[in-house]
Amino acid sequence: MRPLVLPFALACAAALPSAAAPFEAFRDGESFTYRVGFAVFSRAGEITIAAHEEEKEGRAVMRVTTTTRSRGFVRGLYAFDNEAEVMIDRASGRLLSVKESGTDPKRATDTETTFDYDERIARHEDRVRKDRTTDIPIPEGDPLDLISALVQTRDWDLKPGDKRDVLVHFGRDLYPLTIHAEAYEEVRTPLGKYKTLVLVPRMDKDPKGLFKRGGEIKVWIAQDDSKLPVKMQLVLKYGTASLLLSDYRAPKEGEKSAGK
Repeated sequence: MRPLVLPFALACAAALPSAAAPFEAFRDGESFTYRVGFAVFSRAGEITIAAHEEEKEGRAVMRVTTTTRSRGFVRGLYAFDNEAEVMIDRASGRLLSVKESGTDPKRATDTETTFDYDERIARHEDRVRKDRTTDIPIPEGDPLDLISALVQTRDWDLKPGDKRDVLVHFGRDLYPLTIHAEAYEEVRTPLGKYKTLVLVPRMDKDPKGLFKRGGEIKVWIAQDDSKLPVKMQLVLKYGTASLLLSDYRAPKEGEKSAGK
């Protein structure tokens, strides 16, 4: 079921000013597991996001993997398996590469995008649909995948009425978005009840793709010390995918904790 992975591939951001900042959206060893509901199916799938720090070519990088699986009755109808891997430079916060692979009854996925900041070009290779391989100019700012952009908002200390610009990578596109802090809401999840802040990314100018078609993405950030992203939602014309945090693994000892 393709909608299960879209919230993370709209891969599912850094602030637009050019000054680079360390990447702290995820901590080493941290992982989030979400129970996915789609349309009338409350347990349509599961998404796990895990972060691990490692060394690559002499520098510290964060590897963030997002694994998506359909589950239960839905899997009997639609066996969907997908994995995305994002590599981000820890010191600068710059997105280095994005890989996505998976299978579903309609088509396989096997893509990789690498980012050249000297040339300001993102090189996108599609190994299945080779005609979609292309170079993408990088506009002003340093892009991130959408899931990292959404998770890093927990450190922004936004209040209702605040907004912040981000640049997001998805497939063959780079989207300038504005994340709006809308209101406080109470949310129930398998881990308990939370007071949250609702954040809504929008394309305020020249909407494209999902946003042009009237779709909407939301994320709910817990307002306790954890600052966990406890709920996400993707609204499409053919249904709504809701993600509720069902399991959380804290970062390794010595790493900065959420909200600290």
